[in-house]
Amino acid sequence: MTFSIVACDLKEKSWGIAVASKFPAVGAVVPWARAGAGAVATQSFANTSFGPRGLEMMEGGLSAEETLAKLLMDDPDRELRQIGLVDASGHAKTFTGAGCFPWAGGVAGKGYAIQGNILASAKVVPAMEKKFLATKGSLPTRLHAALLAGDRAGGDKRGRQSAAIYVVKPNGGYGGFVDRWIDYRVDDHEDPVPRLGELLEMHELYFGKSPENERLALKGKSLGQMSAILKQEGYLKRNSSFQDAFNAFIGNENFEERADALAQWIDKPVMKYLIKKFL
Repeated sequence: MTFSIVACDLKEKSWGIAVASKFPAVGAVVPWARAGAGAVATQSFANTSFGPRGLEMMEGGLSAEETLAKLLMDDPDRELRQIGLVDASGHAKTFTGAGCFPWAGGVAGKGYAIQGNILASAKVVPAMEKKFLATKGSLPTRLHAALLAGDRAGGDKRGRQSAAIYVVKPNGGYGGFVDRWIDYRVDDHEDPVPRLGELLEMHELYFGKSPENERLALKGKSLGQMSAILKQEGYLKRNSSFQDAFNAFIGNENFEERADALAQWIDKPVMKYLIKKFL
């Protein structure tokens, strides 16, 4: 009762899944991924053990095809299942059981598998594949683009309720301590896939990083704008320095990774956002 894409970017060393459904909190059921092992989407009367078991098998060296065969081998309800896998080498496989409710099916290519059941039409999966292959950028960007294309092509024929994206890469998490790079869920929403896109934009704003040549030096006009914000919000007072005020403000707004009070620069996208928000 879901449509999903599972894919990898071997240059980026990332693996992930994007999924949507007329089902609450689909992100708690379908997506499974582990850096250096692969990714799994398990849906249609989902056997959630396929996630951890599949990742363990692929981490042990089995291909996506071999892993799929082993997962289905001892499952008495395999004809009700739908699953997509991509392994550490980028080999992908999709399976749709004969008992899945129509429209149901999938497609696999180099580095991706796309699948769905109870879809509005047979156009959903090809629309996702076309968009995924045509989109440039990071794996999360491409996954969401594909999901949105499937959603706008009709998606789940019962309607919309939830969506999720889960992407891993080595040391990709906050602070570099874990591999969980992107993990966003819209558990109950009238139009969840666009909302998921908004969360990805927020993630890039807070945790992205501009190249040095796109950093904005706080001087002249930009210094005046930032000083106006700091005064308006009560940070820059008569006996406080700009540096102390800026430091406190940036910390409160959670942009420590995208500005430097001592060197007095800020990433341009963050400055643009702050001007729009406060001035």
